[in-house]
Amino acid sequence: MTLYRVRIPSYSRGLVSTSEGRVVMERRRVALVALAAVAALLAVGVSAGAAKTKASPFKVAWIYVGPHNDGGWSQAHDQGRLYVQKKLGGKVQTTYKENIAVGPQFEQTVSSLVNQGYQMIFATSYGYVTPQVAAKFPNVKFEQATGTLVAKNVSEYFGAAEDTVYLSGMAAGAAAKCNTIGYVVAYPIPEVIRHANAFALGAQTTHPGVNVKLVWTNSWFDPAKEKKAAQSLHAAGACVLGQNVDSPATGQYAESVGVPWVGYDSDAAKFAPKSWLTASVYNWGPYYLKRVEAAMNGTWKPGFYYGSIKDGFTGLAAFGPDVSAATKSAIDAKEKAIENGSFNEFTGPLSDQAGKVRLAKGVTMQVLKGGTNSLYGMNWLVKGVIGSPKG
Repeated sequence: MTLYRVRIPSYSRGLVSTSEGRVVMERRRVALVALAAVAALLAVGVSAGAAKTKASPFKVAWIYVGPHNDGGWSQAHDQGRLYVQKKLGGKVQTTYKENIAVGPQFEQTVSSLVNQGYQMIFATSYGYVTPQVAAKFPNVKFEQATGTLVAKNVSEYFGAAEDTVYLSGMAAGAAAKCNTIGYVVAYPIPEVIRHANAFALGAQTTHPGVNVKLVWTNSWFDPAKEKKAAQSLHAAGACVLGQNVDSPATGQYAESVGVPWVGYDSDAAKFAPKSWLTASVYNWGPYYLKRVEAAMNGTWKPGFYYGSIKDGFTGLAAFGPDVSAATKSAIDAKEKAIENGSFNEFTGPLSDQAGKVRLAKGVTMQVLKGGTNSLYGMNWLVKGVIGSPKG
């Protein structure tokens, strides 16, 4: 910006003749015009400088399988989105799209977001991002929860919720005054199967011999189906209910019949304050912030992230009023053992429902490697689980 110096004549306040007055007035007029010109030039310079320094916000979108306020999975992700917005303020513009199905609806949603200038998309459910979608939108940075596809513009993320699901199972087992716990589950995929297995193993730790009975809803979010499944399990003798679905409907039913309940995804104690025991929950915000900042500063790279209790990605919600001090102490001790690596619920020997040894003594399941004996490939249920791994 160039600054212009203008010489301004000085004038006496004394009396002058008429002709001299006209000269003075003319000089004053010229001076005022010059001052106005300088002011205009300065205004233009400042305005241009401001335009150069004010960058457009980085646009990031989240896509959910259920409502953003479902009380579970999608709500936890939306809290993560709000965390990013709060931390980065005007540097980012965030939005979300809810109730989006896997397949054509997802692709249409992505297309619409891209047309609006969104540069990064968090696809928060298994199956959303396919190689075809990634190739169709090469300039979009995709982050997909729970999957395994890693590509030039696709990163995957999830965490060891099986650890905290195991701990929540301990609370369920300790609360059971019978030998059957009911567990409402979504789809028969490895993610849900390993969580059901972890829940059962935890329950058996505090209640040896207890069985965990499954009812599949084949939906992530369907309050009516979830309530019906909970009713069915209670009618079949379950004296504690748990879940691996997204709404609090199971808990609301549990509250209505006076049985303890273990949730999942979010702290949903408010929906069933008397029945509430605890829940495995996720802290998505710090991961989202780190990845958005990387995209903004040009350091983003695709990869596979699997969070843990140790890094704060997964944890337990607050305990309900009926969880005893002894149970809390047992859970706390086991959590410390998981965190320091001295315990893993998926270390053998482990047998399936039929009694066949699936994991030899001392062998610990890996996240991706090992086929059906891996966390991401598990297609069998452990001994003590009642139900089919096929749904």
